[in-house]
Amino acid sequence: MMITTSSIELYKEYRSCIQRIADIKNASAVLQWDQETYLPQKGAFFRGQQIATLTEIAHELVTGRKYADILQELVSRNDLPEKELRNVQLSWEEYTRQNKLNSRFVRAMSETVSKSFHAWIEARKENSFAVFEKELEELVVFKKEEASMIGYKHHPYEALMDEFEKGCTVAFLDKTFNNLRPPLKNLLDKIGGKQERDDSFLYLHYPKQQQWDFGIEIIKQLGFDFEAGRQDISEHPFTTSFNSNDVRITTRINENDFSSMLWGCIHETGHALYEQGLPESEYGLPLGSYTSLGIHESQSRLWENNVGRSLPFWKHNYTHLQKVFPEQLKEIRLDQFYSAINKVKPSLIRTEADELTYHFHVMIRYELEKLLIEGNLTAHDIPAYWNEQYAKYLDIKVTDDKHGCLQDVHWSHGSFGYFPTYSLGSFYAAQLFAACKKQNPAIYVYMENGETKVLLEWLRKNIHQYGKQYNSNELCEKATGEHLNIQYFLDYALDKYRNIYKF
Repeated sequence: MMITTSSIELYKEYRSCIQRIADIKNASAVLQWDQETYLPQKGAFFRGQQIATLTEIAHELVTGRKYADILQELVSRNDLPEKELRNVQLSWEEYTRQNKLNSRFVRAMSETVSKSFHAWIEARKENSFAVFEKELEELVVFKKEEASMIGYKHHPYEALMDEFEKGCTVAFLDKTFNNLRPPLKNLLDKIGGKQERDDSFLYLHYPKQQQWDFGIEIIKQLGFDFEAGRQDISEHPFTTSFNSNDVRITTRINENDFSSMLWGCIHETGHALYEQGLPESEYGLPLGSYTSLGIHESQSRLWENNVGRSLPFWKHNYTHLQKVFPEQLKEIRLDQFYSAINKVKPSLIRTEADELTYHFHVMIRYELEKLLIEGNLTAHDIPAYWNEQYAKYLDIKVTDDKHGCLQDVHWSHGSFGYFPTYSLGSFYAAQLFAACKKQNPAIYVYMENGETKVLLEWLRKNIHQYGKQYNSNELCEKATGEHLNIQYFLDYALDKYRNIYKF
């Protein structure tokens, strides 16, 4: 197809505009990263104002007439190469979405999110949901308004979910979780009838500095480039990226719980490897961004569970771990350690849950969020509802708010519709890993030798390089040959835990 000179020049203008918008968003992201790592307590008010100002400026640019005219002209011409056209189409979709939200609303939302985040931090310190309740209720009102402004076909929750997992519907999730519950519950019942695995040695005293140093070694082993990123401490582990050459991850360390640091590091490294693998040439453009949060979560869950909790991985790493913590692990055999890190037992904290009961944590949050957005639940009702659901699905009593409905940072960020992507990520992860293993049958042998490069290169080729060129299902089909199929996760889980629990 003949490309006119004017289209080439117009695309360059579009590229300049969208990268300028990305610069502002990333500057705001740096301030948000600092807010969650190093910001002095007294700086909270003005930091919220600074972030709100940048958010408003970015929104005004992305919804501006000049930018819209360029996009509309390029979309109508339809004479660009495939990748360039895809960038324009995705940018037009995002413009259409953002244009439904006025600047007043965007700024007010940003300011409310900043207040909400600091209220959440304070509520966790005081172990009282009541401290967070007012700000959260305000935020829920904003999210309902946002859903109404954006529009939806079947359920208001879908409008919010679309930001994280484009095209995902309540009907699809309801069906997926309904198909998951019976076989997962059956597997949990079989495990529940077996002797509980001892993991008490994971809760001995593990000094902070040794934990940190070991975590850094594992992160390097998995392929994280420290010349293009760093790790810090935060209240809640997270990953943020300002470009593929500046990716930040955080972890938290509990000296009486070795698992907290270890899985936080591996999980966030999975996210970070994806960000570092996105095409640098597409900075600021859709194809320089991740496909969806479901696919993003597939990367973290794949490295955390399919690799980090696998026996081959620890056949290589366990001897060294024993040398780092000789007093804690000298009497613990590899098979005992492997069983301990894969212990299945209902627990209170989602981020520290085993990979089977984890999905009940997600389902509880998913149902709760739907009720909030529908208007059938208020912020005031959350603690009671939360405690009731944990008793119903996991048969455990919630001890306090910090270990209950205050444990996640997501609501304080206004991230309603995010939680379902965690389960979707696990399902995609199992399917992707199965496809990689099929093409590389010796992958576990590589892991036993401390080599994860084969897996990373496969992910770079089949997932990372495409950015947002395809949606989740298209990318999954391209990489594995079929759309999302939860049977891969169920087969993986049954095979793994049947060997651990001997049934």
